[in-house]
Amino acid sequence: MEKDNKKRYSEKKYGAQNKKSRSYDDNRYAQKRPSPLSDAETEDTGLVIGRNAVRELLKSEREIDKILVQRGEREGSIVVLVAMAIEKGIPVVETDKNKLDSMSGFAPHQGIIAMASEKEYCAVEDILNIARERGEAPLIVIADGITDPYNLGALIRCAEGAGAHGIIIPKRRSTGLTPLVSKASAGAIEHMAIAKVANISNTIRYLKEQGVWIFAAEAGGKPYYETDFKGACGLVFGSEGNGVSQIVIENSDALTSIPMYGKVNSFNVSTAASVILCEVARQNRTK
Repeated sequence: MEKDNKKRYSEKKYGAQNKKSRSYDDNRYAQKRPSPLSDAETEDTGLVIGRNAVRELLKSEREIDKILVQRGEREGSIVVLVAMAIEKGIPVVETDKNKLDSMSGFAPHQGIIAMASEKEYCAVEDILNIARERGEAPLIVIADGITDPYNLGALIRCAEGAGAHGIIIPKRRSTGLTPLVSKASAGAIEHMAIAKVANISNTIRYLKEQGVWIFAAEAGGKPYYETDFKGACGLVFGSEGNGVSQIVIENSDALTSIPMYGKVNSFNVSTAASVILCEVARQNRTK
């Protein structure tokens, strides 16, 4: 794979410094679910509520994205459950009772709620193997802390439609593969390999060692239609409001942006992803 001198990417001169350019900002798009939840909505969020239910979930082989524990609850069986979660490497997050009440639809939650995964995660190596088996250069989407399930689901749908080989999400500060994500993906989640990693920056460094060029979709980058995406490519899309984190930007090879010409200065993450991913697909499929 021939590339221009990598030094030009590492310099902070990405070209086309359009002050109105902004990849996306999800704050305006983030959807809120009504509260309190009905029984049906509680089931649809992939929540496992109460100490006994969480205990059995921890004993099973099912993937668990995180466990929410009421702030100050460190007595009785809940101590054992937290210890089990920590031993399994499952993030434990303290939160207010009001939030747990709302999430459970005001059903008795006993100070603990688990968020179970809708789909089994794969390893990053599996995504690279999928590309190898297809005889294609890897196309990988990296979600840097997207917390809204509707946005992650829509991103998965865009990635699958553009022929991406897999998606990488972080273990913390991100929504997991809940039923809401599955629903928002319109079924695409069933056809997409998804890896969950402890550290996005370390994963990016590993991908670069495997010959994958990493592009962060952020303001101030080279316009996407002037960017060379040919060959092994990883695209990073950032969180709602904050964009791609600074440490991830520093570990990326280049920035790429969507110039904006209207009065709004950004696109939603899935909209931005669809635009850039289609250009990547076009470049790698044009003979």
